[in-house]
Amino acid sequence: MKFESQGVARPYFIFALLLFVGQILFGLIMGLQYIVGDFLFPYIPFNVARMVHTNLLIVWLLFGFMGASYYLVPEECDTELHSPWLARATFWVFAAAGVLTILGYLLVPYAELAKLTHNELLPTMGREFLEQPTITKIGIVIVCLAFIYNIGMTVLKGRKTVINMVLITGLVGLAVFFLFSFYNPDNLVLDKFFWWWVVHLWVEGVWELILGAILAFVLIKVTGVDREVIEKWLYVIIALALISGLIGMGHHYFWIGPGPYWLWLGSIFSALEPVPFFMMVLFAFRVVGQRRHQHGNRAATLWALGTAVMAFLGAGVWGFIHTLAPVNYYTHGSQITAAHGHLAFFGAYAMIVLCIISYAMPIMRGRPQGNGELSQKLEIFAFWTMCVSMIGITLALTVAGAWQVALQRLPEVGALSFMNTQAKLIPIFWVREAFGVVFALGLVAYLASFFVGSRVEAEAGHRVPAVS
Repeated sequence: MKFESQGVARPYFIFALLLFVGQILFGLIMGLQYIVGDFLFPYIPFNVARMVHTNLLIVWLLFGFMGASYYLVPEECDTELHSPWLARATFWVFAAAGVLTILGYLLVPYAELAKLTHNELLPTMGREFLEQPTITKIGIVIVCLAFIYNIGMTVLKGRKTVINMVLITGLVGLAVFFLFSFYNPDNLVLDKFFWWWVVHLWVEGVWELILGAILAFVLIKVTGVDREVIEKWLYVIIALALISGLIGMGHHYFWIGPGPYWLWLGSIFSALEPVPFFMMVLFAFRVVGQRRHQHGNRAATLWALGTAVMAFLGAGVWGFIHTLAPVNYYTHGSQITAAHGHLAFFGAYAMIVLCIISYAMPIMRGRPQGNGELSQKLEIFAFWTMCVSMIGITLALTVAGAWQVALQRLPEVGALSFMNTQAKLIPIFWVREAFGVVFALGLVAYLASFFVGSRVEAEAGHRVPAVS
């Protein structure tokens, strides 16, 4: 580690991985409930499993982003973190709030949880992805403000780089757009209109800035390519991502009540969204191809390249598949949406967090050139296992979605009811569940890679000093 305060990232990374395990566990439970509807009922009904699954996804990614920021910002700024104490304090506040909220979902009926947390004082509960009690949302805002203050003060007193500026812009945007989760109008059209200002403007807006900054940081470290080259690419990618992503939000406005002009705006600009992700692929492979040194952490380099490719496939290709209004008219809310969501979240955001953990954790454990050979082989196996199984999940859901459209939404075929359609999709759901189990095994292998091989092996094979 170049700076002692970078060590505050470690608990964020560890807790993020623990929550990731929980998310996958509840994903497997949900997948089985698609097949065996009464599985674990009434202890964990489907709606509760889904809340836990999606909320764990959001929270573990936020922990990952915060850990990544606390690790890379001091190094980019060439100065110690403004307040390591504040970083540790906000970790425990955020962790406690997250655990208590998940326990609330599991142990208390949702309506009772709303009463228990006095949701009537400021009603914010009951919306997808934003099911957290109001008191939890307030806690998130406090944590985000403390986090951005800490990062911002570090940037102000240190070196200003493009990576830092892009990252802090994304983090501020994350906090600002989350404030719309407190706006809960009675009108359903208004509710959905502004609900997307959190959900879409996070994942197809400001989170992409965070993704780009972390990816650029890792590529600089593992390739030694000139910072100016990477920063030029970063400017172009981020500009295209923001332009296409912000106006492309219109693809969520097709069928909820806003004006018909969104059919054109949403279709045209969201059709452009694959472009920055394709450029990210070219960027990553070109930078690795021009590297000035062979970094010992081959696994982190692979995660960086894999992030670009899988993000392009998930957010780009699978997003484009159903984003045009004439197509979306039939596919909206089908399993094709789930296919896009799974691959996009994993490729763009889960993988970049796993990438920075793969790079930073060995350094924080005194291994500047990565873990030992045996550990990296296991991690590379985990990479391929998770990527291939996620593609399998995505293809299964894509087939299920196409069949769902044909059976349920095309009158000329003889439309079936929703439940009869779901019954015919069960064989595909079994395939999805099998790939989910394989994915979980890949995650176990990733976690195990940090414990495989001795410290002596790592130090003996990796005595080359870290490249700053």
